[in-house]
Amino acid sequence: MDFLSALKVSATGLTAQRTRVTLATSNLANAESTRGPDGKPYQRLDPVLEARSFDQSLGAAQQNSPQGVAVAEVVADETPGRKVYSPGHPDADLQGFVTFPNVNPIHEVVNLMSASKGYEANATAIETLKNMASKALDILR
Repeated sequence: MDFLSALKVSATGLTAQRTRVTLATSNLANAESTRGPDGKPYQRLDPVLEARSFDQSLGAAQQNSPQGVAVAEVVADETPGRKVYSPGHPDADLQGFVTFPNVNPIHEVVNLMSASKGYEANATAIETLKNMASKALDILR
C-alpha cells in the first residue's frame, strides 16, 4: 500500500468515528426529550458502517485495492422507550405514563469512548505516516 492510500484509509476512519461521536452525543443530549417535532419521543440513532474499496468508488473494483470505511446510513433504533409514571407531566398519556426515549446513557458513553479511541488511533496512524514521509524526504537530501 502506498503512502497516499494509507492516508486515505485513515482519513475515512476519522470521518466514520466523528459521525459515531456526533450521534452518541446527540443521543445523550436527547435522553430526556419526550417530544420531538413529530410529537413523539426522541429515537436513538446509530450509524451503519461499511467497508468501501477506493477503486469501487471510482467504478473499477479490484480484489486487492485499499479499503476504507464509510457511513452507509444512519438508522433510528425502533425499540420502545421506557415508560415512567408521572401523571403531572405535560406528555403523560391518559393512564399517567410518560414515554421517554430509548436511550441508555451508559451504552452511549461506551459508544462515545469507543469512537473516541478509534478516532485517536486513526489520528495516530496519520501522524505516523507524516513522520515516515518526513524521514524519507530527509534520506533523499
